[in-house]
Amino acid sequence: MTVRIAMGLAPQHRDAAICLYWEVFGGKLGLVMGPDARALRFLDRVVRADHVITASAPQGELLGILGFKSPLGGFAAGDSTDLRAVYGRFGGFWRGALLGLLSRDVDNERFLLDGICVTRSARSQGIGTALVAAACIEASARGYHTVRLDVIDTNWRAKALYKALGFEVTHTERLGWLRFVFGFAAATTMVKQLGPGARPQG
Repeated sequence: MTVRIAMGLAPQHRDAAICLYWEVFGGKLGLVMGPDARALRFLDRVVRADHVITASAPQGELLGILGFKSPLGGFAAGDSTDLRAVYGRFGGFWRGALLGLLSRDVDNERFLLDGICVTRSARSQGIGTALVAAACIEASARGYHTVRLDVIDTNWRAKALYKALGFEVTHTERLGWLRFVFGFAAATTMVKQLGPGARPQG
């Protein structure tokens, strides 16, 4: 399949990217970020077009996205103000508290990938591999020599892909009681060495 890989999210792909992100991650975030209409409204408010790599078909159809984090933010992060704006004061408070227990800070030593999504019709066709390869190139361009991602225990296909692409497991963190909220019991951190290079920029 011919695929166009690009840095950033084009305006015509924004709605499709938001729906794809929720389709892929709604399973683990649904109890906290639902109902669907509000989750999509929240994502529309917070998604950053400059913190994502996209894959699209020659005809323009969005095939996949790979979000990443930087000291400036993340692809679909948002903050307490965004949560309150969409879910109200109380709803924003308890959702923020739970998400705070799950999320991790930006890793300033390693380029942090944060969410890889591929449309159902384009899966098993190398889209994920192409997105990760593009992320490694971007990481090197920014002066990083290591790429990091976290994969949940139920996503064994993704874990196998990352291993095939040279990522190695560093540790696994169990969620404890949070597994009943998010639907998975553990998250594994994996890293890929890009070779010697400069220290990360900014």
